[in-house]
Amino acid sequence: MSRSSDTLVVGTRGSQLALAQTQWIVDRLRQAHPQLTIRMEIIRTTGDKQQLRPLPEIGGKGLFTAELEQALLDGGIDVAVHSAKDLPTDLRAGLAVLAYPQREDPRDAWVSAGGAALMELPTGSVVGTSSLRRQAQILVHRPDLKFVALRGNVDTRIRKVHEGQCAGAVLALAGLNRVGLTAYVTHVIEPSFCLPAPGQGALALEGRTDDKGVRELLAPIHDAVTAAAVEVERAILAALDAGCRAPVGVYCVCAGGRMRCEAVVLDPAGTRVARASAEEKGDILVFESPACVSLVRRIVADLCAGGAKDIIALCRR
Repeated sequence: MSRSSDTLVVGTRGSQLALAQTQWIVDRLRQAHPQLTIRMEIIRTTGDKQQLRPLPEIGGKGLFTAELEQALLDGGIDVAVHSAKDLPTDLRAGLAVLAYPQREDPRDAWVSAGGAALMELPTGSVVGTSSLRRQAQILVHRPDLKFVALRGNVDTRIRKVHEGQCAGAVLALAGLNRVGLTAYVTHVIEPSFCLPAPGQGALALEGRTDDKGVRELLAPIHDAVTAAAVEVERAILAALDAGCRAPVGVYCVCAGGRMRCEAVVLDPAGTRVARASAEEKGDILVFESPACVSLVRRIVADLCAGGAKDIIALCRR
């Protein structure tokens, strides 16, 4: 065990965004526990080590999480801060998400050097993104566009846009908010145009399943609304068993005692699309509740009826 009664070791990746969002967590934990000593431990992941290759090409699960999970199991850290969209749906034995802080804006954002909107780009323009989900959904609306992989820190990607490597790039609005770069946003992309990735905008705080002390320390910054929505999104992704090559977008919203969910499964070219939407009311803030279970089943069933399994099988081949 790395933790003494008055010390908490928080594990994070070393990217610009990871450090910013982990510092956000640390600041709130210090507010909740003024006497607690919190130390940040930077851990380099496989995804960080292979910056020159597109993510779909690298493949595999846990590109940005496996080394952090191993540090938890080894006792080197007490809690790992993940972007929820990067966390595999099947966690390693002995580990669990102990808290979800309040979600940031889950939408995508369009960044362009000249201020041109995404739908106003000339035919054949090049869009920067390493996300098959974004590429496929944009191609539904603009099949004439071309795409180039764009990786690196948030500021690095923005710089590449302004250097002319592409006409613009699609980035997570949450990341731009967290690192203070929203001034570069040309416009926000609404979910009706491009559904976010499951868990996008949310942080998942992972720890050892039996570590009640850490769970109690994280409780003050846990947000039940975020947890319910993200767990439903992750459950839909897990049920689809889409892997890392099938573009999937899922977005849940909880309000007024109701949860509404939209989901999409596409092929990378955006030519085959399965969509579903559903709404449930009841005890939506408890993930295992009948309302949440029913919502997951309805969305998955409708997606499969629309050909999602065939699309996923095609992507695997």
